[in-house]
Amino acid sequence: MGAPLNVVLVEPEIPQNAGNVARTCACTGARLHLVEPMGFRLTQKQLARAGCDYWDEVDVVRWPCAAAFFEAHGEGELHLFTGCAARSFADASYGEGAFLVFGRESRGLDRDLIDAHAARCVRIPMRAGLRSLNLSNAVAIAAYEALRQQGWPGLG
Repeated sequence: MGAPLNVVLVEPEIPQNAGNVARTCACTGARLHLVEPMGFRLTQKQLARAGCDYWDEVDVVRWPCAAAFFEAHGEGELHLFTGCAARSFADASYGEGAFLVFGRESRGLDRDLIDAHAARCVRIPMRAGLRSLNLSNAVAIAAYEALRQQGWPGLG
């Protein structure tokens, strides 16, 4: 049986954020997709520095680039998180195996991805004039809403 949820980090830059996301994935049973290039290497030293001892509890899938990921899953249930979207993430429906897609910390998802998947873009509401939430916080907010809608599969 597949994971109830897939979290996708497109070109993550900060190992501590990836470590926090991995911990969320471990605790929820979500599969973590890491799309390269990344701003760090997944070495034991980097993982230890990220402060996450949960990496062995996470199903991690690595992708060489965004094009490879979207070629493989472009027809799947994708939800691209971006401040450019008008629709709130809370207005979306998340089915089993949904993909929650997040961009890099410094600039989010590339405009061409947002434009190509405009109907699948959602945003987490926040005050005007502020750039973004921390990546790992945004992932946790989104993952728990999706899992709530699914009835908390596999969670006690």
